Amino acid sequence: MHRGRTGSVLARALRLLGAFSDRRTTMTLSDLARHSGLPLSTTHRLLADLLEWGAVERDDAGHYRVGLRLWELGSLAPRSQGLRERALPFLEDLSRITGENVQLAVREGRELVFVERIAGTGAVPVLTRVGGRFALTATGVGLVLLAHAPADVCDEVLAGPVRRFTAHTMTDPDVLRAVLADVRACGFAISDRQVTDDALSVAAPVHGRTGRVIAAVSVVVRYGTAPPHALVPLVRNSSRSISHALL
Repeated sequence: MHRGRTGSVLARALRLLGAFSDRRTTMTLSDLARHSGLPLSTTHRLLADLLEWGAVERDDAGHYRVGLRLWELGSLAPRSQGLRERALPFLEDLSRITGENVQLAVREGRELVFVERIAGTGAVPVLTRVGGRFALTATGVGLVLLAHAPADVCDEVLAGPVRRFTAHTMTDPDVLRAVLADVRACGFAISDRQVTDDALSVAAPVHGRTGRVIAAVSVVVRYGTAPPHALVPLVRNSSRSISHALL
């Protein structure tokens, strides 16, 4: 494969696609060139190929966005597909019982990825979206996944910097290590106003066939509306049901 000053064709195409984010869902040609760090001519040439394949789309104003072809391809990822299909009935039950936001996430490197989210009617707004990445150190699902991550991953994450979202966000590595130990011991995590000042979440681990933690489920409620420990049995029951469905 031909390699230029900015890498292989494939690498450059991936850099273009990687320029999109939840804050930059639609961009012009010059925006894409700037955020990807590629020359304008290279960006234009690659976009033509990506458009033809369906990886990107162009609207009437000439702005580019991620194409449905990528969503179709991403939905085939085994870790999200089988997990989501088996978990969905139990996530829906948890959402129906609580009337709150319910989330399912997996760890990808030093971040988490949300593979499903059900929004409760009138529930507190959240910063998450399906397919979105987030820090492992702040959310309930993140704390569960980090608590059960390999030691080297945990060390890398806690080596920092740990992002602060609110005044309540835990950023001290020693405090976080103690919290993670508690999560492993008690089987659930509580994230109290660590992402936004008006929300807290309760999360529990989902185990795969080998017993390894492969995902985490959580319910997110408005701060002050429900004692978090009252939600623990519901969330743990949901996580156990999903784990059983994966056997």
